[in-house]
This record gives sequence, C-alpha cells and structure tokens, in this order.
Amino acid sequence: MQRTKIIDLLRSEEIGLKVRVMGWVRTRRGNKNIAFIALNDGSTIHHLQIVAELEKFDEETIKRITTGCALQVEGRLVESPAKGQPVELAAEKIEILGEANPESYPLQKKGHSLEFLRSIAHLRPRTNTFGAVLRIRHALAFAIHKFFNDKGFVYVNTPIITATDAEGAGEMFRVTTLDINHPPRKPDGGVDFSKDFFGRETNLTVSGQLEAELVALALSQVYTFGPTFRAENSNTPRHLAEFWMIEPEMAFYDINENMDLAEEFLKYLISYTLEHCMDDLKFLNRMCDEDLINRLENVVQSKFERLTYTEAMTILESSGLKFEFPLGWGNDLQAEHERYLVEKHFGRPVILTDYPKNIKAFYMKQNHDGKTVRAMDVLFPRIGEIIGGSQREENLEALLDRIHELGMNEKELWWYIDSRRFGTVPHSGFGLGFERLVQFVTGMSNIRDVIPFPRTPQNAEF
Repeated sequence: MQRTKIIDLLRSEEIGLKVRVMGWVRTRRGNKNIAFIALNDGSTIHHLQIVAELEKFDEETIKRITTGCALQVEGRLVESPAKGQPVELAAEKIEILGEANPESYPLQKKGHSLEFLRSIAHLRPRTNTFGAVLRIRHALAFAIHKFFNDKGFVYVNTPIITATDAEGAGEMFRVTTLDINHPPRKPDGGVDFSKDFFGRETNLTVSGQLEAELVALALSQVYTFGPTFRAENSNTPRHLAEFWMIEPEMAFYDINENMDLAEEFLKYLISYTLEHCMDDLKFLNRMCDEDLINRLENVVQSKFERLTYTEAMTILESSGLKFEFPLGWGNDLQAEHERYLVEKHFGRPVILTDYPKNIKAFYMKQNHDGKTVRAMDVLFPRIGEIIGGSQREENLEALLDRIHELGMNEKELWWYIDSRRFGTVPHSGFGLGFERLVQFVTGMSNIRDVIPFPRTPQNAEF
C-alpha cells in the first residue's frame, strides 16, 4: 500500500477507504480507552487525527508515541465528529519509525519564541509557523517562474563567483584557494592573486544584473533567480548576508514599461499566494499578524502611486514630522521615510522615480537635467523598498563619462561597455529581494524567519 499525503486525505470524501499515512506526532491525548494522535506530514498546516482504540495495540507502543516521533499508520478513513475536521483515521496498525525522547525534544506543546526557534533552525520547520512560511516561500518561487515563463522570458543563470562589483558597494565575500596564513606576495607586499585559482581576485556575487543585461541584448527578455551575497555587517531584522534575488532585464523597455512590469509582477505573486496558500495565510493571520490578509488584498486591488523623488522629498519635508534620519534633496530615503509615504500619506504602494544620480549606481540612464537618473523603487507597507530598478544607460559616451566620474576601472568592465558598442538599444530591469517579498506575504517581522537557515554576522550554523 502506498503512502497518501495528509493534504489529500483531508480533501477526500472516500469514507471507508483503507490508507497508509506517515508523519510526525504533534500531540497525543486521550483516556484509558482511546488515544487521539495529531499527525502532520508537512503537506498542509492541518493535522490528521489518528484514533487508536487502545485494546487493539500494545501498551508499550502507545507509551512510546510522543510529540516529535515519526509514525506510519494504516487504517480506514472515517467521518470525524469533531468540529473543523471532515475526516479522521481509525488506526488498525501503527509503526514507530523514529522516536523522540520527550525529555530532550525541544518542540513540546507550548509556545516558543521566534528567537529560540532560530537557535534550533534544524527543527523549526516542524512548527506550524515555519511550515506555513516555507510552503508560501515555495509557492512564491513557483509563481515567479510561471509569471516570467508565461510572458516569454528566458531564465538565465548568472555567475555566483565574479570579479565584478555590480553595485559599487565593495561589501563582498572573497573567494580564494590561497593559503590565508602564507599567501603569495607581490614585490610591494600585496597579495599576488595571479597565483589564485582564477588568476585574479574574485568574490561572491552581489547581483547578476550586469550579466543578465548582456543576455537580454540578445534574447530580449530574460530573468535571473539565484543567491546573492553581501558582506555587510548589518545585524538587523531586515538584512541577511546570503539571500535570493529575482532580476529581470528587458531590451526595448523604457522606465515606464519597467514600472508597469514591476507592478504587474508583484500583484501576480500576491494574488497567486492568496489563491493557493489561503490555509497557511489564515494561520499566519491568526497567530502572527491579524491584518495580513487584508493588507495583501489591498495591495492587489490598489493602483500603485507614482511620483518623483523630488515630489516625495517635498511631501516628507512638509509633513511636520521629525524623522530619525535627516531629510534633504540628495539624501537617500530610509525605511522610515518610505513607510510614511506608503502607510500614512498615500495609503497604497508607491513607485518613486528620478533619483539624484549621486546616490545611484553607474549603469542608470541619466536624465537631461544632468542631476537625476531614471531609477525606480517600489515601496510597500511595513517593508519599505521591495524592488529597485532603472532604465539602463545604453549610450556609450554617457556610460563612459559616468564610469570615469566615479573613478571606476574601465578595463575591468570592458565586456559590459562592449555591449554599448554593438547594437545597443534602450533597456531596463529591476531587482526583487526574495526574502523581502516572503516577509511581506507572510507578515513575519524578522527576515531571518523567512529563509530556512539564515546567514548573518557571526552566524553560519546549520
């Protein structure tokens, strides 16, 4: 007899069907005649109730059934008299696959703080909360690929090991095979990276954008979805050292078409989750964030507000509020500024455009005013910036001028510059931090709770 998933049994109407299930015990209760065992196999937030008449089973076997142990159960599906569950399983045979000592198993039937669960990240997927988060994360990943596939985009894999700092931030993890205690030295005393594996200094990528642009200039519409890394010593609920990015790049798109795609994309992903993950969303709405579903539905139904950075700065300066971070044209907006615009002023998601060029990356298309670039950031409630993008600078002379202005090494970017020499076209793209998206859709307050094994400063366990 094959195993049947619990999600399929809870949807089944075949009363009397003989089935086999496998899963982990969440609770066991009962009396001297019957044991009621809540079994979960991760396929759904809901448990299947196993009803075991004690006279049919060895007493020692029943005693060994404790929270966390793994079972295989065979029996018949029967109607459940209990409220909230359509069926239950009348057990005929129970086999303990793996025991869990109640004296040492840390996930007992009580509330556990999210901070504590981070210390046992190898076990926290067994909790209701993290089961819900991880199923939603999966649904969002699938929806990302489906959205772009249905639009004719090509999925490309950009390098994880790179010699280029796409963002100019300089906060990168070095990749090397050199002996860190005795590296080869140049005459001036510096490390001789020509002796390293790649013959040069290399790092883990902060973005696949530059390489994706090259492919877009041949295939028109492409996207990446992969891991990225920042060696930024930010120990906050909003930062990870290892996270996943979605980066579409589109030839023949201007900034307005870029904004249209970003808005459509986000609404599609949230709508997909509302349609396919409602049981998990209801649980998180009840246990973690009572406004979650309402907020998701509002985003889907809202038309995103569009305005320039300069207009946003005027609104912020006229608000009369004292912010922690200073305002002023030319300063980058912080999360508190972004959330004020979204949550207080407009009451809907916001797309800001035309940022000062001095706070944006070298590859962004410059406006005719000489001061701003065709950047766009999508701002969400509770999160702040969730998408950052721009129209890319396709003009060779303008790109070179900006590279020289910033003191960047033109020779290191020869391949990127070459793309502007041969058949250059207007093109645009954006980046979406996957964990920020999962955080918004699940209502989790800490980004470390939306990825199975978070990598943060001073923490690389599991």
